[in-house]
Amino acid sequence: MKKNTLVLISFFSVGVLSAQEVVSTQGDSYSSGVANIDFTIGEVVINTGSDGGNDLTQGFHQTNWTFVSVQDHVSNYEVDVYPNPTQNLLKIQTGNYDNVSYTLFDGQGRIVLQNQLTSDLTTIQVAHLATGTYTLRLNNKEKNLKTFTLLKTN
Repeated sequence: MKKNTLVLISFFSVGVLSAQEVVSTQGDSYSSGVANIDFTIGEVVINTGSDGGNDLTQGFHQTNWTFVSVQDHVSNYEVDVYPNPTQNLLKIQTGNYDNVSYTLFDGQGRIVLQNQLTSDLTTIQVAHLATGTYTLRLNNKEKNLKTFTLLKTN
């Protein structure tokens, strides 16, 4: 009996020492007078409970990711395109806008908007476009500079 107990204690102590550990790059901890909550971002969701006004997810959490691809045809051409996803306005910000044009393609490759950049901040109205994925290509007369994949939401 003593031998079985010793084996059982040894087994549980090894199990405790090799318990799982989450090393997370994002997340946070919140505390109030009645509760503490710690969370990480990027893992799958296990279970969610709700009381009608508050949601509690047990396990790991996954945010709503919007993956954006950028094709960097000219690596030293610096430009910011935001927000992504967008609803009404799309902004293109660059210090080098001379002779640079933009072309916006829909998901089927059709040109839906095309024009020149007019200043270091060019704003494009996109509220009239359908929800979906679009491709924005920036180019000058000689070559493509950058290509972005964008999401349009309602």
